Amino acid sequence: MAEKKKLVIDEKTPLLIIAGPMFMELFLNIFLNNVDTMMLSHYSEFAVGSVGNANQVMFLMIIMFNIIATATSVVVAQYLGAKQYDRMNMIYTLALTVNLVIGIVLSTALVLGKDLLMTLLHVSPEMKPDAMLYINIVGGGLFLQACYNVMLQILRCNGYTRIGMYVSVIINLINIAGNYIFLYGPLKHLDLGVAGVAISTVAARVVALIVALGFFYRMKIGRLSLRFLKPFPGKLLLQMVKIGLPSAGENICYNMYQMVLLSLINSMGNDAVNARVYCNSLISFAMVFSNAAAMATQIITGHLVGAGKEDAAYKRVFGTLRVTLPITVALATINWLLCPYTLRIFTTNRAVLELARYIMLVDIFIEFGRCLNMTFVNSLKAAGDYVFPLLVGICTMWLLGAGVGYGMGVLAGIGVAGVYMGTASDECIRGFIVLGRWRSRKWCGKALVKK
Repeated sequence: MAEKKKLVIDEKTPLLIIAGPMFMELFLNIFLNNVDTMMLSHYSEFAVGSVGNANQVMFLMIIMFNIIATATSVVVAQYLGAKQYDRMNMIYTLALTVNLVIGIVLSTALVLGKDLLMTLLHVSPEMKPDAMLYINIVGGGLFLQACYNVMLQILRCNGYTRIGMYVSVIINLINIAGNYIFLYGPLKHLDLGVAGVAISTVAARVVALIVALGFFYRMKIGRLSLRFLKPFPGKLLLQMVKIGLPSAGENICYNMYQMVLLSLINSMGNDAVNARVYCNSLISFAMVFSNAAAMATQIITGHLVGAGKEDAAYKRVFGTLRVTLPITVALATINWLLCPYTLRIFTTNRAVLELARYIMLVDIFIEFGRCLNMTFVNSLKAAGDYVFPLLVGICTMWLLGAGVGYGMGVLAGIGVAGVYMGTASDECIRGFIVLGRWRSRKWCGKALVKK
């Protein structure tokens, strides 16, 4: 499983060397989510909506974990780019310890507040019990994801990008086997249903964290010890929070506005809820390539900015976009053309299929804007310009995303596809704004590490 040689990241590093393993990692994670959805859809359509609602809430918690995980990616990449290796063990230990504490606190809060959250989301009575059960099990173990997110960023920034792919393979195998055992296999007589799927998910996350930590020590990337935090690096923690809060704040706003849109969709009936879940399963495949390329570009940009090579970083980001944008739009278009057939993997409900067909058409425009966003927002954060994306995101998400979504979906009576039109307007307008920010070079000089 170990990589024979540590990857050196600089302006000559081919994008696919980093993005390739990340693509496979994301693809496998998406496959995992789709397997969950497919297995649950054959078990109970109400279970599909229940897990979909629960996951929307838990995504908000995972974004909170990314306050430190995102900062870890930026700080580690820039310090490695500047070849300042003496502080790395302290950074590694600080990031993992802080995220563990945050993870435990938020996991507890989620379990205690789940009833209120389900009420605010207008989850139907048929879906609410299973949604709350799933949150109890998976939400209670979310601190595992918090720790894994930090470890994965540390490994990626050190050039070990394949480990995430290997871990995804392991997670898939554990999750698929667990789902089968509880839903259709030897333990189906227990009738655990959603609880069985949740147990499989938690077990997979335990193994993922163990593998990541084991790889960290096996490759001698660094060491983790509380003694590296004496004296406590409060200034570094504040610096990381300063990076992570705006980055996470943007994602938190996005997730909260998605929860508002989900609340609108929940009010449109169970068919609309399930159409959203099934479409999101297919949509995830259209965005996986651009997402992997954007994450890889963020790592390369961080190294280049840390090394003082801002011109090389500027050109590299546009080079990424020339590759990812046409591929992403092509994948979204193919997704729409094939959806009358691919959606039947999940359901044969004619009402759901009809709603989903229009959602997939709107998604072509969503993916165009999302590709711009992921590429330039990730790069701006890597360069130290993390406040601007937050401010732009707050404005466009709520004014365009939520506003247009409500106007088209509810007031104009278009329904769930109209809600997605709001997301399309947000992604496209915001994408062009952050593109202009990158072209203005106002991010230059904002690096954390000075050469």
